[in-house]
Amino acid sequence: MKVSLFITCLSDAIYPKVGEAMVRLLAAHGIQLDFPPVQTCCGQPSYNSGYWDETRTAARTILKAFQSSDFVVSPSGSCTYMIHHYPELFKDEPEYLALAHELESKTYEFTQFLVKVLGITDIGAAFPYKVTYHPSCHGSRLLGIKDEPIALLNHVQGLELVPLPFAEDCCGFGGTFAVKMADISGAMVTEKVDHIKETEAEVLVGLDMACLMNIAGNLRHRGEQVRVMHLAELLYEGVSVR
Repeated sequence: MKVSLFITCLSDAIYPKVGEAMVRLLAAHGIQLDFPPVQTCCGQPSYNSGYWDETRTAARTILKAFQSSDFVVSPSGSCTYMIHHYPELFKDEPEYLALAHELESKTYEFTQFLVKVLGITDIGAAFPYKVTYHPSCHGSRLLGIKDEPIALLNHVQGLELVPLPFAEDCCGFGGTFAVKMADISGAMVTEKVDHIKETEAEVLVGLDMACLMNIAGNLRHRGEQVRVMHLAELLYEGVSVR
């Protein structure tokens, strides 16, 4: 099967090691990820701001980039769910509407693909640290990602998974929300970090680098030493050190 990597803007521009970890982990299980170089932003910032014509321009590029892929895998629940908005965007354009439905049906967030498609819950990793998990809003509430990351973490040798109080509360990022309502956003991420500190975890792990970037910034601002990682990074590091 032809499996393509939808890298997303933040991972591509700021956190490339997340994509590298995905590629290497999947390669170890016989999946050689294809990378269409023409892919661009999914259009979520413009979509959320009401600029739907501009969003369609970006979305058409994404639709064409992954047209020949059997599966599309992304490290972001947020960007993965944006694909689910494409049928609404192209409801009056039959050609692109068909492509939008097709792309929606074959696009998966990373842990969804590992667990639901490949049937893998034990990646063979060891990570002897106390870890807490933040479930990002789009992944948990909209894509329904609940058990997949927990199943993967529970199979990592030496890892102590500690519950995060009020885990499903938003971290306050929300893309343009963090800019337009900075004070509210700041209060939300401060509360999130307070709960992370309660766990006494050494590592915070999640599935969306936008949320993790927001939380990591607050941790650094407060001088906290909690390490922040995407789950793909944690799993790959756990495999590499064995």
